[in-house]
Amino acid sequence: MSTETIDRNMNEYVTAMIGGQLFGLPILRVQDVFMPERLTRVPLAPPEIAGVLNLRGRIVTLIDMRVRLGLEVRRDDGPSMAIGVESRGESYGFLIDSVGEVLKLDEALREPNPINLDPRLARVSAGIHRLEGQLLMVVDVDRVLEISGKESGKKSIAA
Repeated sequence: MSTETIDRNMNEYVTAMIGGQLFGLPILRVQDVFMPERLTRVPLAPPEIAGVLNLRGRIVTLIDMRVRLGLEVRRDDGPSMAIGVESRGESYGFLIDSVGEVLKLDEALREPNPINLDPRLARVSAGIHRLEGQLLMVVDVDRVLEISGKESGKKSIAA
């Protein structure tokens, strides 16, 4: 098998820690990584919307991934990080605990979500990769942008 064939089966992920869990965002969906500053709260927005900010002339909607995933609120005062993504011409930032390295993983080794995975995590996960001593959950960016409360009548944040 040539290295070109092997590379075609490899995906790169920007890794992030959220509530002690390792997540991977497909690098092709990541626009930038930044420290959110001067955040403006949005009245009546869903709880997972931390606010909006101006990032180099773009208005970015910041989504608190801890709230989105139903995890407890971050207690420490350390600097927050965000991973910027784009969907349907709009800019979003996923508020995370910390950003890690870029991992290149074989797509053939990605497994479906375990059946006992918390439904809030399963809703935004496109599968898992087993790494040494931990699981990497592959983030489905489009599913993260869907509103968690369907009863609100809105289909997605990105609508």
